[in-house]
Amino acid sequence: MAGKDYYNILGVPRDASEQDIKKAYRKLARKYHPDVNPGNKSAEEKFKGINEAYEVISDAEKRKKYDQYGDKWQYADQFAGAQQAGGWDFGQGGAQAFHSEGTEADLDSIFGDLLGGGFRRRPRARRGQDIEYPVEMTLEEAYHGTTRNIALQSEEACSACRGTGRIANLPCSVCKGAGVVIHTKRLEVKIPPGVKTGSRVRLAGKGQPGQAGGASGDLYLVTTVRPHDVFERKDDDLYVDLAVPLTVAVLGGEVQVPSIKGKLALKIPPETQNGRIFRLAKQGMPHLGDSTYGDLLAKVNVVLPGDLTPQEKELFRKLKELRPS
Repeated sequence: MAGKDYYNILGVPRDASEQDIKKAYRKLARKYHPDVNPGNKSAEEKFKGINEAYEVISDAEKRKKYDQYGDKWQYADQFAGAQQAGGWDFGQGGAQAFHSEGTEADLDSIFGDLLGGGFRRRPRARRGQDIEYPVEMTLEEAYHGTTRNIALQSEEACSACRGTGRIANLPCSVCKGAGVVIHTKRLEVKIPPGVKTGSRVRLAGKGQPGQAGGASGDLYLVTTVRPHDVFERKDDDLYVDLAVPLTVAVLGGEVQVPSIKGKLALKIPPETQNGRIFRLAKQGMPHLGDSTYGDLLAKVNVVLPGDLTPQEKELFRKLKELRPS
């Protein structure tokens, strides 16, 4: 491969997948970004090289041209036209397979003849990347809906140097030679009622900005709902243990059931068995995206009395005599 080896710069094999290339780029960009390495010229140069490599081999069309013509891939169309005219042979060896015994210097001289000194590439519009942002919340916040203030960082090609990092052969003062500018965007985002752990709330157009006029990506809020001390959630239903005194379980009565909205009255019929489940309709979690609700299921835990007085013990003895086991 003549000139720069973009695969080697990113540390990926030539048959690397799009996902592997993106993963390698992000890792290296975080390591060598000028904001992380202030004043480190070596890191700045590596960062520019990483961006240059990623711009090419992350794009399927550019990558195909690069694999054939090396780092002169921008001139693939001119090479193809010249090849058809019989002037040069690039063959399977890419740009190094210059016809006769031509060198890379020979190849560079041809560019001036083909393109002249005023050749400029027009950047292609590209959609910005989507962003995933984790949000953790309480069960109560998931029930009522909530808001969060978040800060997002995005990279944009420097407009002063058009992403090259240099102006008149000097490092660009705007981006400090990095070729990109880091922007911090602060947003107040709304999380609707009914989200659960793993829900993805989409905010269209709030992701990374596009390039060369491309549309912005989307922002996805990925939610995690913390476990609750009282309620257990299963889908949109809530489960709660309900302590019922022995006397109420035997004779019947009314108890208070905890719910997200507050206490609810529940009538317990006489001779209610331990472990019985009462379903309170529409007292669970709201369903994400519509107006329906899950249910609240209260499981009876009969509470035996403690610290019995002598009189109470005598009553239980009499009950035992009346109902021998």
